[in-house]
Amino acid sequence: MLSPPGEGLKVGFDGSLKLEFHGARITSDAGLLAYGDLDETLGLFALACRVLNETWTGRNIQHEMRALLRQSVYSRFGGYEDVNDADRLSIDPAIRAITWKLKEHKNAANENTMGRFETDMLGNDENLRVLEKINGGWVQKGMKRTAHRRIILDMDSSESPVHGEQEGSAYNGHFGCSCYHPLFCFNQFGDCEGAMLRPGNVHSAERWKELWEPIVGRYEGKKVRKYFVQMRPLPSPGFMTTWRRRAFCTPSVFPPIMCYRER
Repeated sequence: MLSPPGEGLKVGFDGSLKLEFHGARITSDAGLLAYGDLDETLGLFALACRVLNETWTGRNIQHEMRALLRQSVYSRFGGYEDVNDADRLSIDPAIRAITWKLKEHKNAANENTMGRFETDMLGNDENLRVLEKINGGWVQKGMKRTAHRRIILDMDSSESPVHGEQEGSAYNGHFGCSCYHPLFCFNQFGDCEGAMLRPGNVHSAERWKELWEPIVGRYEGKKVRKYFVQMRPLPSPGFMTTWRRRAFCTPSVFPPIMCYRER
């Protein structure tokens, strides 16, 4: 092959063919740009950065917290489970666009920067508590722009398998693996209203009230019908009484599922 300076590669067997590499201008994650538009409309990450505690100080800060938070979250949207791909993603045009680096002709954060951001800044005790509350604020921003006359809350547990002896993980006989046993709450639009990471060997309904109380509190006083998809098994004998007091009772519109509907 011949490769004159400043030109693409030419193959010896056919002079009409030329190979050019445009890795820094091509992306397979263009769908992330749609999330960026949604974020700009709802102001999700702007809300988060107003309440998160930025612990990095100094004059040599090259990436603002909002950009780092977007890169962390959006890379998960793209299927990248950790920061191991951050070096490659730092030159990806989609990631650079959503972190406002494309117009500046700069790269996004690399693996070292993202690792320190997620462990040092997001991982401190104060910001962990804030992150728990941010999710509810994001859901409420979305619900204000979503026409609805009822809210259906569905709580259930799941497994999160682990490899190795991670703190808090344990063998779960039901799932047949070593895992965490998180508890989730979703609404009918697929929004995650809340989540709780728990040890792998706890009961399915362990700490259900701790997760649900702040979620239900967000909808108290709102003029919408409220439904709850009942867990199996029931967390406690007083479970049904608790939710009837909170204006949830059984509806007839969901015969396959035991729920509670507002009176």
